[in-house]
Amino acid sequence: MAITLYGIPNCDTVKKARNWLAANNIDYMFHDYKKAGADHTQLKRWCDAKGWETILNRAGTTFKKLPDVAKAERPYHALLEGVVARQADLVARWLLIGFIHGVMNTDNCSVSGETI
Repeated sequence: MAITLYGIPNCDTVKKARNWLAANNIDYMFHDYKKAGADHTQLKRWCDAKGWETILNRAGTTFKKLPDVAKAERPYHALLEGVVARQADLVARWLLIGFIHGVMNTDNCSVSGETI
């Protein structure tokens, strides 16, 4: 039975793994994430078994290019903090320019800060 190696062809670790498998005459199939994408069911299975923190490659180029909020230890919490801070800043700016006659609250404002 062939094993499946998941990765990106240009990754140094993947190159080493493929060379080792070939040198040891081990039959394998290669799943190229760049071409074939990621299977949601398989990713969920891995995350359930090992935890998403183990599965996520924080040392890779792709991760390093992500915005800081996505790299946070608790990304959803960091996103919420950012939205709250920007929302407060937006209200303060409105008051600075004299917008005092309207009401800006959760009933008429989207998470992006746009009034509805």
